[in-house]
Amino acid sequence: MLLDPEQCYRALRTHDSRFDGRFFVGVGTTRIYCRPVCTARTPHRHNCRFFPSAAAAEADGFRPCLRCRPELAPGYAVVDANRRLAQSAAGLIEDGRLAEASLADLAQALGVTDRHLRRVFQQEFGVAPVDYAQTQRLLLAKRLLTDSDLPVIDVAMASGFASLRRFNALFRARYRMTPGDLRRNTAAGAPAERLAFDLAFRPPYDWEAMLAFLGKRAIAGVEAVEGKSYFRTVRVERKLGPGLRRGDQVGRRGDEIVRRGDDKEAVVGWISVTPSPRRAALRVTVGASLAGALPAVLSRVKHLFDLACRPDEIAAALGTLARGHPGLRLPGAMDGFEIAVRAILGQQVTVGASTRIAARFVAAFGDPIATPNASLTRLFPRAAVIAALEAEDVAAQGVVGVRARAIVALAREVAAGRLRLDPLADVDATLAALDALPGVGPWTAQYIAMRALAWPDAFPHPDVAVLKAMQHTKPSHALAAAESWRPWRAYAVLHLWKLLEARK
Repeated sequence: MLLDPEQCYRALRTHDSRFDGRFFVGVGTTRIYCRPVCTARTPHRHNCRFFPSAAAAEADGFRPCLRCRPELAPGYAVVDANRRLAQSAAGLIEDGRLAEASLADLAQALGVTDRHLRRVFQQEFGVAPVDYAQTQRLLLAKRLLTDSDLPVIDVAMASGFASLRRFNALFRARYRMTPGDLRRNTAAGAPAERLAFDLAFRPPYDWEAMLAFLGKRAIAGVEAVEGKSYFRTVRVERKLGPGLRRGDQVGRRGDEIVRRGDDKEAVVGWISVTPSPRRAALRVTVGASLAGALPAVLSRVKHLFDLACRPDEIAAALGTLARGHPGLRLPGAMDGFEIAVRAILGQQVTVGASTRIAARFVAAFGDPIATPNASLTRLFPRAAVIAALEAEDVAAQGVVGVRARAIVALAREVAAGRLRLDPLADVDATLAALDALPGVGPWTAQYIAMRALAWPDAFPHPDVAVLKAMQHTKPSHALAAAESWRPWRAYAVLHLWKLLEARK
C-alpha cells in the first residue's frame, strides 16, 4: 500500500480490520505506534505519522502499543491475534462453523492453537467461544420460535443444536422458560415454508442502484429481480456427518431438496431480499429447506449486500465523486467461485453477453432445483463438478478456449482447497494465486477481490468503463489518478460506473 497520510487517516478512523497489518500509525504526543484496529481513542490527524512496517516506526523512535500489540498484526507474527483473530473467529461462529466442527478445527482454520484462540476470544468478548456460539444459537432459536411456526425440534436443529434435550435445558437455564412457554406467549407469523429476517444497515442505502446492478447481471435460472425484490437459489455445503453414505438424498421440504455428495452435504433452497417497510433494514425471506444452514445463509446475504458498510466515512473520503449517490454499496457474493467464473466469462465482452454465456454454462452444468418462484430453476455449478471437466466441455457452451481453460484451472484450485474466495481470505495471497492462473489478468483478479473477497481497495484499472469515466486512455494513468481514493477504490469504481451511465 502506497502510504498517503490522508488515505491512511481515513482508514484509521474506521478501525476496519481489513487494513490491519497494511500500515502502522505513530502518535507524536505519546511516541507510541499502533495498528489501525487499535481500540484506543483515535488521535488527531496532526499528531499522526504513518509507516509501512513496524520496523520503520521503531527506527523513527516510536514504541509499540501495549494494547493493540503491533507484533501480532497480520504478517508480523506466527499467529494473527488479538482483535482481528477474535473477530474472525466470531464471524466463523456466526456462520455456524461450530455446528459442524470442533473448536480445534476452527482454530486450525485460523492458524492458531485452540488454547490461544480461547484466551484471545475471552479477552475480546468476555466469554469463551463455546458460550458465544450457544448465545448465537439461542438468539436464533428465540427468533424462530417467535416469528415462525416451525416445530420446536426443527427450531433446535435449525439453530445448530444436535440434541433437543440439550436445547430445552439450555433454553430454560438462560431464559427461565421453556421453548413451548415462549411460543404460547407469542403469535407465530411466518408459515413454515419460509422464514423472514430483518438485517439492519447504516443509512443511506441506494437500493435501486444495488438492484439495478444485480438485475443487469442476473443469470437466468439462478437469479431474478422482480419489482423491488431480489431472488436467487442458494447452496450451502457442510461437512458430511459420521455414518452417512456419499451421494444419498437425505431430506425434502416441499419442493426443495437437501442433497449429499462427495464428502459434504449440500443444503439447497432459495432466498428473496427486499427493503424492510418499517426500519433501516433488508427483509430476507429464506426457504425452509435452508433452515439448517441459516447462520451461513444470513452471513452470505450480509456480504452480498454490503450491510457492514459505513457510507458516511466512504462518502467523506471520496468527496465530490460520491456526492450524487451517497448510499452506493459494494455488491459482494453469495458464492466466491460463482463470482470468479463470472469474472472470467466477462473478459472483453459486454455485461449482457457475459450474462447470456453464464446462463448456458449454468444450464449445462448446474443442478436443477424446484422452488415456488418459476424463475428459479438452477443452482450455480459446484467447483468440484467443473474441476472434473475438460476445457473442451466448457468451450462447447460458447466460451472462448482460453477462458474455458481458465475456468477449469480455477475450479481445480478451489476444489482442491488451494484457493479460497471469501472475505476471510488473505487478499495478497489470493491475488497472487489468481494471477498465476492461465487466462487471469489484473482486471479479473481485482474484480474478484472487489466482490468475492470484499476488499474495499480493489481497483480493476483496465476496466473500459472506468477508463472512460476517468477520461484516461491508459490503465496506468487511471491507477495513478485513483491514489486519492484509497483505501476505498472499490467504491470509487461503483461511482465511476454511475458517472458513465449519467453521461449516456
